Amino acid sequence: MTISAEGCDVLVLGGGPAGSSLAAVLAENGWHVEVWEKDPHPRFHIGESLLPLTLPYLQQLGVLEEVERIGLQKFGAELVSPVHDEPITLYFSGAMDKTHPYAFQVRRSEFDNILLQNCQRKGAQIHEGFEAKTVDFSDPRLAIVYGKNAQGISISRQARFVVDATGRQAFLANQFQAKQRNRHHNSASVFGHFEGVVRHADKDEGNLTICWFDHGWFWIIPLPDGPTSVGMVCWPPYLKSRTNTLEDFFWQTVQSSPHMAHRMKQAKAVMPIVATGNYSYQSTIMTGQNFILVGDAFAFVDPILSSGVHLALHSGIRGADVVEAFLQGHPEAEQKARDFEAAVKHGLKMYSWFIFRITQPAFRNLAMAPKNYFRMHEAISSVLSGDIFGSTPVKFPLIIFKGVYYLTALLDLKANLGQYRRRKHAVEGEPLSS
Repeated sequence: MTISAEGCDVLVLGGGPAGSSLAAVLAENGWHVEVWEKDPHPRFHIGESLLPLTLPYLQQLGVLEEVERIGLQKFGAELVSPVHDEPITLYFSGAMDKTHPYAFQVRRSEFDNILLQNCQRKGAQIHEGFEAKTVDFSDPRLAIVYGKNAQGISISRQARFVVDATGRQAFLANQFQAKQRNRHHNSASVFGHFEGVVRHADKDEGNLTICWFDHGWFWIIPLPDGPTSVGMVCWPPYLKSRTNTLEDFFWQTVQSSPHMAHRMKQAKAVMPIVATGNYSYQSTIMTGQNFILVGDAFAFVDPILSSGVHLALHSGIRGADVVEAFLQGHPEAEQKARDFEAAVKHGLKMYSWFIFRITQPAFRNLAMAPKNYFRMHEAISSVLSGDIFGSTPVKFPLIIFKGVYYLTALLDLKANLGQYRRRKHAVEGEPLSS
């Protein structure tokens, strides 16, 4: 049995931050927008840490006050190194633009539901339990999306424009056979929510903690009303080396880090501890005459630096302008698409440089002893704040920082080259060096 219906202007596949923000903008502008979301909201999701420059996007969407009510303020990120005596905290107030000194930690189930309900209030039609299976693009003027609903009944829908916001499912990239795995980055995550995790006091209570260990790094994200998101990101061979249960393996790794052992000494899991692959990928196709890929549907790098939601909202809001240009037959629609692609790739490239070097001794040493020569420290704080798409002049200070990084790596070549080789072997799936 197949259920079909008349067409819509825009069919958005996926109701996460990228899809719901794009749908909200277009629906508010009067377009007939429908959203197919496979999983009923609210649903669990990691990536609970927002960035200060995410807040203007939330203001633009009209949901900032709602997010403030469910969020815990965070003013910075704490860095903990096993080879340095004391942790340090990088505060967002140290960025070049001082007007956004804080962000929020949120439960993604609540946050994503706010965004989805917002686009519905603005006129988008939401269909939960609807999953796309394939799209027929043979007619350049009208795409046909085929899928199934929550009851397993086949469905189809015509749309003038299709938006892939399916996240790491990367629906259209897979259909186009355009998804390419990044050979330079590969990681795995083990995580859960816990009660009883030691928190910092007062203003620092909501700060993110990044704690390095021999095979990767931990995150600690305090959430409102008590629970804490804790996870570790490691190279896949380390995860594959376990000989016990996933839960025992997680706690064993926690105990290997004095800082984590202290913070987790009275912690108890309030959900099953789970693992997931975080392998990095990017599609070779992002836009077309009647489709666009936004958020993780186009590319995924790594959960570090809390960039996921920020990049998704930027992609969704700016992508809406591209979709509207094509719907209107705007003469500069293709140029807008090229500008959109360049901006998205710029953001990914900006964060990728840091992510690919986060475990290098040279990077860790610089991060743990920040200097503001040529405003380097302010520029790094700006990147941590998500200030990478505006007019803030971060480019020159970041070039200086990268130069200092490479010089630092050369001065301790043995340690940095050894770490690079271990990481390269791990990314390629080879056994870790002893």
